[in-house]
Amino acid sequence: MSDNFPNATPLVSLGIDSYMGVPFLDGEGNVLGHLAVFDDRPMPPEPRRLFIFRIFAARTTAELERLRAEKRLLESERRYRDLYEEAPVGYLSLNGEGRILSANQRATQMIGHSADDMNGRSIFDFFAHASAAEGRAPSLRDRFRAGEEFSGLEVEMHRADGRALWISQPESLTCPLWPPDGRALWISLWMKPIRGGDGRVQASRAIWVDITDRVLAEAERARLQQQNLYLQDEIKATHNFEAIIGKSPALCAVLDGVRRVAPTDASVLITGETGTGKELIARAVHSTSKRADKPFIKVNCSALPTGLVESELFGHEKGAFTGAITKRIGRFELADGGTIFLDEIGEIPPEVQAKLLHVLQAHEFDRVGGHSPMRVDVRVIAATNRDLLKAVQEKAFREDLYYRLHVFPIHLPPLRDRAQDIPLLVHFLVNNFMVRIGKRIESVSQRTMEQVLAYHWPGNIRELENVLERAVILETDSILEIEPVILSATGAVPPTKERPSLETVERDHISTVLHETNWVVDGPRGAAKILGLHPNTLRNRLKKLGIERASHHPR
Repeated sequence: MSDNFPNATPLVSLGIDSYMGVPFLDGEGNVLGHLAVFDDRPMPPEPRRLFIFRIFAARTTAELERLRAEKRLLESERRYRDLYEEAPVGYLSLNGEGRILSANQRATQMIGHSADDMNGRSIFDFFAHASAAEGRAPSLRDRFRAGEEFSGLEVEMHRADGRALWISQPESLTCPLWPPDGRALWISLWMKPIRGGDGRVQASRAIWVDITDRVLAEAERARLQQQNLYLQDEIKATHNFEAIIGKSPALCAVLDGVRRVAPTDASVLITGETGTGKELIARAVHSTSKRADKPFIKVNCSALPTGLVESELFGHEKGAFTGAITKRIGRFELADGGTIFLDEIGEIPPEVQAKLLHVLQAHEFDRVGGHSPMRVDVRVIAATNRDLLKAVQEKAFREDLYYRLHVFPIHLPPLRDRAQDIPLLVHFLVNNFMVRIGKRIESVSQRTMEQVLAYHWPGNIRELENVLERAVILETDSILEIEPVILSATGAVPPTKERPSLETVERDHISTVLHETNWVVDGPRGAAKILGLHPNTLRNRLKKLGIERASHHPR
């Protein structure tokens, strides 16, 4: 009766006499609302109606809870979508076959493809892989299908003939993806498989993190570290002399050529006998060029093992061959922006000559075991004591490479043709050795200077340096005297009216050493060790000079 609820003014005003209501209670007992009916007549108490009412209230409560849950879910999805789309990393959802179901905005920006282009495509279209037949690790696709989880995996991708190749490197797998604009991209990859009840991969989530700047910085740091180690070795190395000494017309003509060619980027070929100072002239060209503040990288081609010449010059990837346990940066890469000096260029094997020619023509090369070319800006200065033109005629040296190197030739005269420079060199070198050894030498005797001037010097400045150093060590007075026995001990023949050729002197000296070592070339007591040569270089000289042992071969 309305008398029972006099304070319910709206009900009284409507003439309501009775009502029945049931609350909507959630699982925790919270009131979500009410279900009620009203009548202008008294309602008789009927438990069955109340029971039905409660059933309807329970259903209504369930629907309200569902609507509220949907609202919360939509709100959560909206927040998640904003986070998903605006995240600074790439997010991708994949099905069990690795096909892309969705990709966020950052992922599409990384590789330059729209979401529509990516959806439905296999992720392995972007991460192609090297086949197991190539002797590499199982492909990324196989590892994915096996349900492997990747956590921070860095993958290196190379594009070749329009396809990217994935190369496994256990300690660092880095990946550039190559988008349509050609910009390289390195990423770190996270992939987590989602398995079904049968244990098979039903879906997966992938995260791409752009690590391009870090990888490039690490590569540059590695290059600088290698360069630093090389330059430290250069600093420790002992050069024949520290300045170009002399004023003879022959030397002045050489220096004039240096002044003319240094400002250019032209290739230079320096020729001359052993010991004439070819490296010093190469350094002079570099130090007076616009590349003077960049690296000067020296390579003695005759000292490199035959099988490792290509690796030393151009570097190699990890696993490129047996023993390649780490990636190595080659000399050309170290010299980028500067100058590379290829001493004894005539000793380079034919198979490497072709690659060297390509560097000179295209300014790019491939590391051994690599799949993408590396561009370099390097000036090449080569030197040799061989007759390269004769080697070309004998098919031992590529003609096209010869003319690429022979853009600006510089020939260094032997010391015997620079007689007026000998006194200057003697005083310069004696002063240096005097300081280094800790002795006081006030002058060089007239007899010694005449003897030095009359000598043939088949070993050129290098031999002069060795003779003077030995003389300073042996000298007990303040006036330097060189005994004739010192000159003869160098292995050269004292001057006579008919002087033997350098080739004859070299042949006789090498033959004598081989006889003393019983024709053993290699090893700690071999002829190569005594002569200060690489075993391969000595074998080449034996062939060049026609030195053979009857029914035997040098070991």
